[in-house]
Amino acid sequence: MNVVMKSLIATTVIIAGFAATAKAEELAVVVEEAWSRASIGTNRPGAAYMTIRNTGDETKVLAGLRTDLAMMPEIHLTSTNEQGVSSMSPAGEIEISPGDAVALEPGGLHAMLMRLSRPMVEGEAFSLTLVFADGDEVIVEVPILGIAARGPEG
Repeated sequence: MNVVMKSLIATTVIIAGFAATAKAEELAVVVEEAWSRASIGTNRPGAAYMTIRNTGDETKVLAGLRTDLAMMPEIHLTSTNEQGVSSMSPAGEIEISPGDAVALEPGGLHAMLMRLSRPMVEGEAFSLTLVFADGDEVIVEVPILGIAARGPEG
């Protein structure tokens, strides 16, 4: 490969790197402490948890999820009535105001992974795409912890 070609390739890689960085900065979404629990087979749904922080100056609206791990990924909300009975239901779109964060955690909002395509195995990870109403997407690598895990620290 000649010197001109190497320089052209290096310049292209540098420009692509700047473009990717600029795009990430435009999104202004930071995902922290993503985690999930191992599953027993595929008959029961899985769940994923994380904190989604809006570091930008405009409201971001989380509209959906996508992953090859589950055929029906949705944001769900667990609620408990006055009699102490808990239930889950789709939460719909989630607004995240500038400077705010939304916690997806056990017992509250969470990423429900229904109709698993494969078991969730401790020590592995899967990609989860957060889809925003404005068309932006953020891909998160979610580690799978033990079946009894209570958070990213174990």
